[in-house]
Amino acid sequence: MSNPRSDLLIRNLRPEEISLAIDWAAAEGWNPGHRDAACFAVPDAQGFFVGEIDGEPVATVSCVNYDDRFAFLGFYIVRDSFRGAGHGLRIWNAAIAHAGARVIGLDGVVAQQDNYRKSGFQLAYANIRYGGIVAARSRPPTEVVALDTIPFALVEADDATVFPARRSAFLRAWIDTSGHVGRALVRDGKLAAWGVIRPCRTGCKIGPLVADDRAAAEAIVQALLASADVGEIFLDVPAVNREAIALAEALGLKPVFETARMYTGAIPPLRIDRVFGVTSFELG
Repeated sequence: MSNPRSDLLIRNLRPEEISLAIDWAAAEGWNPGHRDAACFAVPDAQGFFVGEIDGEPVATVSCVNYDDRFAFLGFYIVRDSFRGAGHGLRIWNAAIAHAGARVIGLDGVVAQQDNYRKSGFQLAYANIRYGGIVAARSRPPTEVVALDTIPFALVEADDATVFPARRSAFLRAWIDTSGHVGRALVRDGKLAAWGVIRPCRTGCKIGPLVADDRAAAEAIVQALLASADVGEIFLDVPAVNREAIALAEALGLKPVFETARMYTGAIPPLRIDRVFGVTSFELG
């Protein structure tokens, strides 16, 4: 009888195949965006992996290298009927090897957090997905403008305060992708808040949402809600940012599920107090 572990072939997903991981994530209830696949391929097209047995996909994972110091891991999924045979560990090891000596971040589901600790990850903080329909809408301030009217260098520099690596190519794709809408708030000549909303399998997600304070974040949310026909929305919020939690609750959103932001190595010194919405649980 053949060893089921020896039958697993691990290879890179081609950019046009990343939709496989997206579809599996949707089946797990992670609610990806309609155009996530094209955006996710931008920073590291070699960072997506599939494990196959006799040509049949049984496991996926991604480990996207943003620069020579930081990578982010996601899409770690093994199909139910193939679990318990070591396939997950093998494809996990392939992803970790792809990162090399980089610090790796991830958003781990509750069921896997102990396993991540055993692999050298340490908890930084929890993220909570909030969702629902915002009933109370208000007119956004006139100072809110389209995000693409702001010099990209300013957005890039602001993003660097809340994310462990410069992700210029990804950020441009995220902002410019058809169907994605970005808004920004300028105060006293300074970028005080900005965010992007995108259509997902269910409703829309706002992320990133970066702001100096709750009032600025809410101005962006209201502007994004006014930008399109938006029903149910989702916002992934760091639990340590109490102002972000308060905003989500004030909007009438309810907790959906929780993840843990974890890192190998030193936890990056970021302005989590300015993170009112995470870009994505899959790429950070």
